[in-house]
Amino acid sequence: MKNKILTAAVLFVAVILFVIGYFLAKAPEENTIDAEEYAEYEKGEVTMIISDNSVQNPDEDDSWRGEQAMHVKITSGQYKGQTMLATNYIGPLYGDPLEVGDNVVLIISTYANGDHTAEVYEYDRSTPIWIVVGLFLLIAVAVGGKTGAKSLVSLVITLLSVFLILIPALLKGAATLPMTLLVCAYITVVTMTILGGIQKKSLCAMAGTVMGIVFAMAFGLLAQSMTRVSGLRTEEAEPLLQLLNTGTPIGIRGLLVAGVIICSLGASMDTTMGISSSMTEIHTANPSLSFMELFRSGMNVGRDMVGTMTTTLVLAVLGGSFVQILYFYTLGLSYNYLTSTPYFSVEIISAVASSVGVILSIPLTALVSAFALSRKGKL
Repeated sequence: MKNKILTAAVLFVAVILFVIGYFLAKAPEENTIDAEEYAEYEKGEVTMIISDNSVQNPDEDDSWRGEQAMHVKITSGQYKGQTMLATNYIGPLYGDPLEVGDNVVLIISTYANGDHTAEVYEYDRSTPIWIVVGLFLLIAVAVGGKTGAKSLVSLVITLLSVFLILIPALLKGAATLPMTLLVCAYITVVTMTILGGIQKKSLCAMAGTVMGIVFAMAFGLLAQSMTRVSGLRTEEAEPLLQLLNTGTPIGIRGLLVAGVIICSLGASMDTTMGISSSMTEIHTANPSLSFMELFRSGMNVGRDMVGTMTTTLVLAVLGGSFVQILYFYTLGLSYNYLTSTPYFSVEIISAVASSVGVILSIPLTALVSAFALSRKGKL
């Protein structure tokens, strides 16, 4: 009963903190409708194909090129119910041929004289995406049961924390690394509380995770200094610099290491909870084990996790950059050139620093858990 009350109290405080953080970080909304000229992204349905000169090119992996003129019935926004003439530009990198009945997203440009034009931005993937997400939720609950449902709740909280608090706060000028670390610590506490409640094993996992991501941040900063790269040397830096020049006070230099912290968070939570839970079961089976015996048991469990978790993180980085890596491979670049590119350094730092955070969370969690579970040190 006491643990349930503590768990409820922690979650209540977490909700209050989330609401406060949301309103503090919330970016001011821009009123684009009152501007003389503006563009909107709205949904529509293709009702008629007027012309189509698209052709398939076997030399480009059977991709399509050309354009279509069509009538589209608008289904959202201020022009809802109207039918507009729209153009669909087709190419291997930016669009596919459409058919009558397809749902699309349009860029509707409105001009100062009241005229407006429409252009197909993309096929509307919102419904298929929600179906895919729904299947994922169904499988997670069917296989994981109550624990699976809890994990989904923690996943939603994680996403909300990143998109509603962290990103808006960074765009308002919050210090990049402290803010990222604070939000990740919040995610850790809430997730562990939802999954395990307020008890020794979840508290030990919380401590191990937070310490692990702190070490990941420290190692990322060290590697960044040694290789002389930062968030300014990433591919996405140019548009962010443009935002900085237009008054958005975002700290770009810290984004590389912030990504390392976020990348290591999930694997660290998985690792620390596994170690803490295993040590709790070992202590329950044999309460007479000493501090050192518990610590050695935790390290034995953790060592088995090192290989798989490190491989998981490295493969995650490789998977996210696989197309770029494949392109570099076809160029036949020399070793000296490749290892000197900022892109290569950024990817190596992301993979290695994240892995270091996970690896170091193992002895830290084993140490904290051994102290908490042994008779000489009780929480």
